[in-house]
Amino acid sequence: MRFRFRNRKLNLRRCLVPDGYFLMGSEGNAFDEAPVREIYVSAFEMAVTPVTNRDYALYLKKTKADPPPWWDDPDFSDPRQPVVGVNWYEACKYCEWLSKVTGYSFRLPTEAEWEKAARGGHRSFDYPWGQDINGSGLESVKGPRKAPCTVGRGSSNGYGLKDLVFNIHQWCQGGYDPQYYIDCPEVNPPGSPNMEQCSARGESWNNEALVCRCAARSRLAPYFRCNDYGFRWVRTF
Repeated sequence: MRFRFRNRKLNLRRCLVPDGYFLMGSEGNAFDEAPVREIYVSAFEMAVTPVTNRDYALYLKKTKADPPPWWDDPDFSDPRQPVVGVNWYEACKYCEWLSKVTGYSFRLPTEAEWEKAARGGHRSFDYPWGQDINGSGLESVKGPRKAPCTVGRGSSNGYGLKDLVFNIHQWCQGGYDPQYYIDCPEVNPPGSPNMEQCSARGESWNNEALVCRCAARSRLAPYFRCNDYGFRWVRTF
């Protein structure tokens, strides 16, 4: 499932997330993570890390789009940091542009795809690395911070993915509904059609570590721009 693209400036590093069932959600944590459901997700590929400032700079150069807030802020402008301040619409436009220039299909992940990817092939892990929040590779980014760290600092999960549950919130494809798990489709749930708030996953640099579980959900209005929100793409077949 590899593809070639001649523009070496584009970062297309990705990992395969195979098709199959997984347990989505959790019990005894946030109310919007219940009930736990066995969900089937088709195979896809996911970017190893979130989109970085270096990645996004190429997009801005080619499309002449306006840069996001904090673009020139020295705390957020390292090329190796994840791009932040991108709203949901802008994240989708990046994926559309990437699809156009490569000829392949890129988009934001659904919540189900993101959670399956985060679990790394393990049905019962609370975190991408296991059940214990400690000893995760997060030691290098713990403590007070005023901005996200550079990408790839934590350990890889079972699929080879990094930066899944810390550093930034990551936009997902569908809308947010706190009761979505009750009757969502068993196969490839797309997310709520109510786009008043869009779903996101992953803990950010200025949040408590309690929300860095694989099942933890976030949300924000799609037009909002925050300095702890970014995104990563998936490639579908």
